[in-house]
Amino acid sequence: MATQTKTDPITESVETAAERVAELNEKTVANGKKAGAAYLSSYEKAVLSLADSYEKAASATKVEWLATVATAQADFTRDVTKAYAGAARELVS
Repeated sequence: MATQTKTDPITESVETAAERVAELNEKTVANGKKAGAAYLSSYEKAVLSLADSYEKAASATKVEWLATVATAQADFTRDVTKAYAGAARELVS
């Protein structure tokens, strides 16, 4: 005699809901990674642009020591920003 298994509609509903939640979580994580990468790129571009502007403004003063200090600060800012953005990208990906 063959046994038939009856499916419980409540169990099926719970399993379907769990699958949907899992899919939603995967999409959320993927979108979060994309948003994080976009934020990091924007942040990095903005800070690097600001450092360039700072350096150009100091060079325009024609005061050599001021231009030298500004260049050193701008270089430091660029290095720190690139390191920060690179490390953050590794965490996001």
